[in-house]
Amino acid sequence: MKEIVSSYRYWELAEDDFDESVRKLVDAAKEASCRAYAPYSKFQVGAAVLLANGEIVTGNNQENGAYPSGLCAERTALFAAGANYPDIAVAAIAIAAQTEGEFLKKPITPCGACRQVMQESEARAGSEMQIILYGTDKTLKISGVRTLLPFSFELT
Repeated sequence: MKEIVSSYRYWELAEDDFDESVRKLVDAAKEASCRAYAPYSKFQVGAAVLLANGEIVTGNNQENGAYPSGLCAERTALFAAGANYPDIAVAAIAIAAQTEGEFLKKPITPCGACRQVMQESEARAGSEMQIILYGTDKTLKISGVRTLLPFSFELT
């Protein structure tokens, strides 16, 4: 048996550290969270996808009384981007969450299903995306889905 130790890198940012592109993407995710349909959980999540052509596509969580028929913000945004821009790579995704009108202090991370969809988006494009997880106290910037999902399902 061979032990393998893995490590990963990410950056912790304060809002003062945001460059123009990060600020624009985080603002789009925050705005998208305000439009989330979350009457049951009251937990509103927004995602903003930056495409390689500069377009930003947003999505938010959509709940449904016929649980689990709802959909997460990340998948809503990624599927909309794929439907409207099928040949354009995803350069970055930002995720922001709020409840009771307040954005969370700590960033949330995507669920397993969203991580797998993110991984497949990277694989299809042949390039890593930047992942920005927003929180009012700290924001995380991660390069590539492998950091979030090191043992993803892959067909190849």
